[in-house]
Amino acid sequence: MSASSSNSLKAEPNLTPLLDVVFQLITFFMLVINFSNDNYDSRIKLPVAGSARPLDDPAMLLEDRLILNVDSKGQLLFNGKIFSGGQAVEQIKFEAQLARENLKTLRGKKVDPSEGLPTRVVIRADRDTPFTPFFNIITACQTNGFRKFDLKAMNGQ
Repeated sequence: MSASSSNSLKAEPNLTPLLDVVFQLITFFMLVINFSNDNYDSRIKLPVAGSARPLDDPAMLLEDRLILNVDSKGQLLFNGKIFSGGQAVEQIKFEAQLARENLKTLRGKKVDPSEGLPTRVVIRADRDTPFTPFFNIITACQTNGFRKFDLKAMNGQ
């Protein structure tokens, strides 16, 4: 007598633990994904510079950054809002205050106003931006304690 196929035992793997792990990995990667591209405004047409190059130092990519977009009218584009003149200066002052509070919270020490903030300011100015509003934004950053700057441009090649 041969054994019938209906009486034989079938071994099926339990996929529940595997699906749980896959779901946790997807959730983890969704939480840690870098959304820094949201800070880059597509309305900004960067100037072309022959010496423009990508960042080489990986440590610079990990430090705290404040990205400021300046449009062709000299207005500050920040977090989807447009600030002009005094409003831009007030927003920069507010961001400096937030950077000081974060530094105090993270490092547990009071920040000396004479010391520069460790936050790197990345300025993306449109190629048609007038000099005066651009200079006023840089001056407002320096007045409020920012000392590290990156000016973005497109490679001319």
